[in-house]
Amino acid sequence: MSGHGSGPHGRLPTLALGALGVVFGDIGTSPLYALKESFVGHHPLAVDHAHIFGVLSLIFWTMTLIVTFKYVFIVMRADNEGEGGSMALLALIGRSLGETRWTPVIAMLGVIATALFYGDAIITPAISVLSAVEGLTVVETSLGELVLPIAIVILLGLFLIQKHGTERVGAFFGPVMAVYFVVLAVLGVTNIIVHPQIIGIVNPYWAWHFFALDPRLAFLALGSVVLAVTGAEALYADMGHFGRKAISIAWLYAALPCLMLNYMGQGALLLDHPEAASNPFFLLAPEWARLPLVILATLATVIASQAVISGAFSITRQAVQLGFLPRLRILHTSASAEGQVYVPIVNWALLVFVVLLVLSFRSSSSLAAAYGIAVTGTMVITACMLGVLTFSVWRWPPVVAGTVTGLFLIIDGAYFLSNATKIPDGGWFPLLVAAIVFVMLTTWSTGRKVMRRYLAEGAIDLDLFIKSTAGSVRRVAGTAVFLSSTSDGVPPALLHNVKHNKVLHERIVILTVTTEAVPSMPEEGRITIADHGANFYRMRLRHGFLEDVDIPASLKAVTTCGAPFGSMDTSYFLSRQTLIASEKPGMALWREKLFAWMIRNAATPMEFFNLPTNRVVELGSQVEI
Repeated sequence: MSGHGSGPHGRLPTLALGALGVVFGDIGTSPLYALKESFVGHHPLAVDHAHIFGVLSLIFWTMTLIVTFKYVFIVMRADNEGEGGSMALLALIGRSLGETRWTPVIAMLGVIATALFYGDAIITPAISVLSAVEGLTVVETSLGELVLPIAIVILLGLFLIQKHGTERVGAFFGPVMAVYFVVLAVLGVTNIIVHPQIIGIVNPYWAWHFFALDPRLAFLALGSVVLAVTGAEALYADMGHFGRKAISIAWLYAALPCLMLNYMGQGALLLDHPEAASNPFFLLAPEWARLPLVILATLATVIASQAVISGAFSITRQAVQLGFLPRLRILHTSASAEGQVYVPIVNWALLVFVVLLVLSFRSSSSLAAAYGIAVTGTMVITACMLGVLTFSVWRWPPVVAGTVTGLFLIIDGAYFLSNATKIPDGGWFPLLVAAIVFVMLTTWSTGRKVMRRYLAEGAIDLDLFIKSTAGSVRRVAGTAVFLSSTSDGVPPALLHNVKHNKVLHERIVILTVTTEAVPSMPEEGRITIADHGANFYRMRLRHGFLEDVDIPASLKAVTTCGAPFGSMDTSYFLSRQTLIASEKPGMALWREKLFAWMIRNAATPMEFFNLPTNRVVELGSQVEI
């Protein structure tokens, strides 16, 4: 993502090709398993004319209503300075509405959507790669025993290369996926020619007829049909990479037509060969082309997995900056693209979960039961937040806003409820992951507020502190920068320095770093300074939630705070609190212990704020919460 919130740079065709590679990897690989799961999944359907037309009509209208209408035409207009995704949407609504009685509810929705994303980020690589490698059994039945080992080797390789960044690999994403989408269309057309009447599935009558024929099975089939739009959220989340226009063009003129041609081709094949429902995607191809198709599909699934892994890194970085996660070690993998980051702890955690998932479920059909609940949950939350946006931010006429929001809530709600029936068969897994992430996000956010409240209770007024110490404590040469989490009172490190070292530096700067609800901050207004006299200054450094903080570089730009900040005469003082969980009112004792553990394992402020290690002094204290 762009770290400057100014949108992507480049020619529209190039951006559209890039979007085809990165944004549509997940939804582009859905034909490998979506139709198959509808007929041979946990709720098998008869492979006959009515059901084939019914399922395909549902797939077509699901893509039209959810992806095209909801995301491309409406949700993608809700950009936060060019950025998209649940965190960006949360920040946009929060900034537009300010503090209202609904603020905590909206914030909670954003946090739940973020937690659900991690569940999706684990399942996507597992089901995508596994479904592609399973194509080997279509080529040669005896190769079935090699599916799991090959899938695990591919996944291991995928996570091992993450530390090298995706910039070079990304150059191949667009062309490979362009070839893949062309192959999808060609395979589809060669089968549609045999049964051209399959094009009739665009008539919503067939979807209605399916429900009239068997309402229960049609409702349960929604849980498999929605697999065709997994990855729709990526259109919005990756908007900062390529821009709304490029993503819209890539979807409307390339991805959507190619996907629908392939689904229609699979349907045409099933009309003549019902037994092909076991793997209609690979059986579309003539026998000589199946092995090359397995290789191409595997490449496509690796690209789809890469996109969701990169998304997990980006959303983790946003969560850290917005105060929902502790400081983590975040590495930049590109000199030119600030949004390309690598988070080691997230990478290895995803790898462990993905491999365990593959070894536990062992087939894409089993994994399909786990897939969908996180995706549809996120879609419902996006629909709720869209309602807030249309009513309160965009101020659409209430009838229009209510109709649009109600329509999406009904559609997304139906898909979510259908997927909820799969919870005992595997849907519990992404919910468990989301629950763990949700507890961590909310514990960190609440814990910080509790800790700040207790620190504020014992804080000393800065002006009072200056009066009592400025004339009585010896001043030494140089500048001392004391980092403070609050914008009032005296930081604990400053109190401890006077108490133990009994000196004050010639210039004292109390610095508070805050993250604003925008992707990036303009230069004007980034730094504000208040002069408290006696060479004491209180400084606030603001930055956007997609920007990294480099305190020394920011201080070099300051010209209104006495002499320039020299690298060799500026020292940085940090307060390191050791938390002691207690029965004080605040959080449950187990959450206080979890919060204390998270603080102990957070990355050091030195690395996070890019401070020179030989100029940092840490002073510790104990805090009961």
